[in-house]
Amino acid sequence: MRATILHAPGDIRVEDVPAPRIVSPTDAIIRTVATCVCGSDLWPYRGIEPTDEPHPMGHEYVGIVEEVGSEVTSVKPGQFVVGSFATSDNACPNCRAGYQSNCVRREFMSTCQAEYVRIPNAHGTLVATPELPADELVPSLLAISDVMGTGWYAAVAAEVKPGSTAVVVGDGAVGLCGVIAARELGAERIIAMSRHASRQKLALEFGATDIVTERGEEGIARVKELTNGVGADSVLECVGTAESMRQALHSTRPGGNVGFVGVPHDVQVDGQELFFSHVGLRGGPAPVRGYLPDLIQRVLTGRINPGKVFDLTLPLDQVAEGYKAMDERRAIKTLLTP
Repeated sequence: MRATILHAPGDIRVEDVPAPRIVSPTDAIIRTVATCVCGSDLWPYRGIEPTDEPHPMGHEYVGIVEEVGSEVTSVKPGQFVVGSFATSDNACPNCRAGYQSNCVRREFMSTCQAEYVRIPNAHGTLVATPELPADELVPSLLAISDVMGTGWYAAVAAEVKPGSTAVVVGDGAVGLCGVIAARELGAERIIAMSRHASRQKLALEFGATDIVTERGEEGIARVKELTNGVGADSVLECVGTAESMRQALHSTRPGGNVGFVGVPHDVQVDGQELFFSHVGLRGGPAPVRGYLPDLIQRVLTGRINPGKVFDLTLPLDQVAEGYKAMDERRAIKTLLTP
């Protein structure tokens, strides 16, 4: 089969590799209907995360079940399924507590930009749709396998409540989906921090009420100005840099909360500063599996349409252009069709 392999920074290729097979009785094999490039894939692509040897890429996927292991009873061949980037048995104590992305049997997906994918822990990871979805729903179902689920967790971790004010730091796919999540959880005011016109337009379409173009200290000051000098109730940090984390923490009111879902790079939090701020801080890999049934229903009923974050669709063979377009900020997110 064909699969995406990263050889070195900037060197991404589609190559012929052995097709996956059932290894464990809890595995499933799916035929990929759609996959995509994630903002976090750009860290190794840019050389910020080391690439010591060629390795497969991709952790977002929707597809048709081709084969299941002997212990998989939750899905069956022929069904359209959505999964998470972190597999889980959905039964261990961490899963039952709502943190499936920290399942004791967790495995992170990393082979999904391919024609076929082996899903470990398939019995707890995959959720089938009631029937084969219409083609126009596939992008949104793909989005909930990571970016929409991650944006949702950012809003949950930041404790967005009805009538509250939320700030979203980051205008990538996760941040834009965070705007949707904040709206769905009842935020009355949603301040999106963005410098890019196309992303600002989509943020407003998704429910943002204000756009802040400033960054750093100026961005913090602008948020304070919009919140009567106090700061926001909830801040969604969707980038993962030292600057974005500082901006998030300092844009939050005393007693407010930051939900951080951007994979941290060179982020350090001053314990004494956090102590005296009275700001709550929670984040980590999003427990997407726990949100899938609800998010699938919201997509199928047309309540949310996070698939709009895909502004570039390419065949898998052109994956290199998909990475390049996102790296150069010519695209928010690239959808790949095997």
